Amino acid sequence: MSTESPSLPIHTSPTSTANRRRRCGFSLPPWKGAKPIPLAVSILVGLIFRFAVPKPDQLSTKAWQLLAIFLTTISGLILGPLPVGAWAFLCLTLTVITKTLTFAAAFAAFTNEIIWLIVASFFFSRGFIKTGLGDRIALCFVRWLGKNTLGLSYGLVLSEAAISPAIPSTTARAGGIFLPIIKSLAATAESHPKDNSSKKLGAYLVQSQLQSSSSSSALFLTAAAQNLLCVKLAEGLGVKVPSKWVTWLKASCVPALISLLATPAILYKIFPPEMKDTPDAPLMARRRLEQMGPIKSDQWVMLTVMLVTVALWIAGEALGLASVITAMLGLSLLLAFGILDWNDCLSEKSAWDTLAWFAVLIGMASQLTTLGVVAWMSNGVANFLKSLSLHWFGAFCVLQASYFFIHYLFASQTAHVAALFSAFLGMCLAAKVPGLFASLAFGYSTNLFGGLTHYGSGQAAVYYGAGYVELRDVFKLGIIIAIINIVIWGLAGADENQLSILQYVTGILWCKEDFKTGCIWQDKM
Repeated sequence: MSTESPSLPIHTSPTSTANRRRRCGFSLPPWKGAKPIPLAVSILVGLIFRFAVPKPDQLSTKAWQLLAIFLTTISGLILGPLPVGAWAFLCLTLTVITKTLTFAAAFAAFTNEIIWLIVASFFFSRGFIKTGLGDRIALCFVRWLGKNTLGLSYGLVLSEAAISPAIPSTTARAGGIFLPIIKSLAATAESHPKDNSSKKLGAYLVQSQLQSSSSSSALFLTAAAQNLLCVKLAEGLGVKVPSKWVTWLKASCVPALISLLATPAILYKIFPPEMKDTPDAPLMARRRLEQMGPIKSDQWVMLTVMLVTVALWIAGEALGLASVITAMLGLSLLLAFGILDWNDCLSEKSAWDTLAWFAVLIGMASQLTTLGVVAWMSNGVANFLKSLSLHWFGAFCVLQASYFFIHYLFASQTAHVAALFSAFLGMCLAAKVPGLFASLAFGYSTNLFGGLTHYGSGQAAVYYGAGYVELRDVFKLGIIIAIINIVIWGLAGADENQLSILQYVTGILWCKEDFKTGCIWQDKM
C-alpha cells in the first residue's frame, strides 16, 4: 500500500524568479538613460516647430532649423530628460550632425571670457568653503547681531551679502554655509523641521534668508552666475556695458541694500517667529568660533586674495585688466599659496558642468542673433506694441512683467535667462527702450524671482527641502516679497525726465543723454 506524501507549497523568491527569467532571456536591465517621456516631449517640440510651423520668408532654413534645436534644448532644460550638461552636449552635437552649425561655430563659445570668469569664480567659492572663511564670517555676524530673532536674521543676511561677490552660486551659499548654520540655531531653540515647532524659529530664518538672497545675488555682478550670462547676452545684442563690475554695482547698490534691510523686517511682521529673543545664538556662535580657534593663515591668505581680486575688478578698466584676467590671477595665487590644489579644481564638478552647458547656450544664442532670428522676433513684438501706441516705458513695463512672472514655468534661473533674456531684450531694443537700462533691469529681475516658488531656483529647493516651511507659505510669501521687491527696485530705478538722488547714487543714469541713447542698437535704428 503506497502512501502519497502531501504536496507542499512551493515558495519562489523574487531573486530566484529573476534569475530564472534572466536564464530564459526574458528580463531587461533597468533603464539608465534619458527619461523617456521628457525626452520624447523635448524632441517633439523641436520636430513640430521645424516641420509643422511655416518658416517666415525673412529667415533662412538654417536659422529656422537652429531655432527648432534651440527650442528642443530649452524644453529639455525645463523637463530634464538628462542632466543639464549632458543634454546641452547632446543638442550641440545635433547642430553639428544636421550641419546647422559647423564644428568651429558650435564650439566657439567655449573660449568666451565670461564663461571662464564663471569657472574661476566657482573655484574661489571652493576656497571660501575649504578654508572655513565663509563659516567664520557668518558666525561673526551671528555673534554680533544675534541677541534677538530679527537681529539674528540681519546677521545672516548681511553676512551673505558680504561674501556673495566671492561665491557666484546662491545655491552653494545656501547649502554649503547658511542652511547648516540655520539648522544649528533652530536645533538650539528646539525648532525642528516638519513639526509644529518649526515656526518657533527655523521657518522664519529660512524664509528670511531665501527671500533676502535674491538681493544678495543681484548686488554684485559676480554674486550669481546668471548675472554674467545676462551681461554677455546683452553685449551680443549690441548693448555697451562700460566697466561691467562697477556699472552693475552702481545701479544695484541702493535698491539691493534697501531690500536687504526691509525683507527681514517685513517677514518679521507677516510671518513672525514664535521666539522673539535668541540669547543662545551668540553663545552658540561663540562656541563654534572657539572650536575653530584663531583665524588661520589659510584664511588670511584667502581673505587677502579675495580683497585684491575685488579691488582689481573695480579698477580693472583703468588698469586695462579684463575681469577674467583678474580672476585668473586670483586663482593662480590660491594655487601658488596652496589654498587650493589642482585636485580641488578637478573635483569642482559644478564648475566644469557650468562650462559645458553655459558655452552651449551662449553659442546657440549668439548664432541665433547672427542668423537674424532674435531681430525677427523682436521686430514682430515691437510692431505689435507699436500698434497699441505704447510709449517705450509702457512697452518696457509690459515686457518686464511678462519676463518676471513667466518664471512660474521655470525650475532654473539660468534656464530662464537662456530661454528668454535675448528675446525679451531684443523686443525692448526694437521698442526703443534704452539698452543699458533694459539689460540691467532684466538682469536684476533674474535674481529677484529666485524666491517666487520652491522650485524656481536651486537655493529655493535647498531651503524648502530643509522642511521648515509649508508649501502654501512658500507661494504666499514668494509673491508678496516679489511684489515688494518690484516696488523697491522700481522706485530706485531710472526716470526718463529727471534724475532723483537715488538714481544719481545708483548710477543707472550716467546722464540724461546717455540714458536716452544708452544703446548702440538704437543708434542704428
